[in-house]
Amino acid sequence: QLQLVESGGGLVQPGGSLRLSCSASGLTFNYRAIGWFRQAPGKEREGVSCSGTIGGSTYYVESVKGRFTISRDNAKNTVYLQMNSLKPEATAVYYCAASRQGSTAPAQDMCRSRRESNYWGQGTQVTVSS
Repeated sequence: QLQLVESGGGLVQPGGSLRLSCSASGLTFNYRAIGWFRQAPGKEREGVSCSGTIGGSTYYVESVKGRFTISRDNAKNTVYLQMNSLKPEATAVYYCAASRQGSTAPAQDMCRSRRESNYWGQGTQVTVSS
């Protein structure tokens, strides 16, 4: 059974850090574009950060540049989102997603078009509040 499972969410004060993890079963992240998306109440889901399969391309939405870092550990079949200097507007449910294997979608396309995201996790809540 193909499954993505996110973890690492929680409540953090403004300025704090969290590291989200996404582990996979039934599939590997090799040769797949991966991404982190978030959805706040009343808002559409947006691509936060994505990683492509060619040339190590990465994409970050403008609001998180310099503070968030996406990475993957193929040996552990896990992807991460390190989030530093968190702001209250980062409060949302965060989802990881993976493309089909062999996808050549650039990181930007993975984040901006949900058509590239074939597999989704169930989400993890991140709340940034004092």
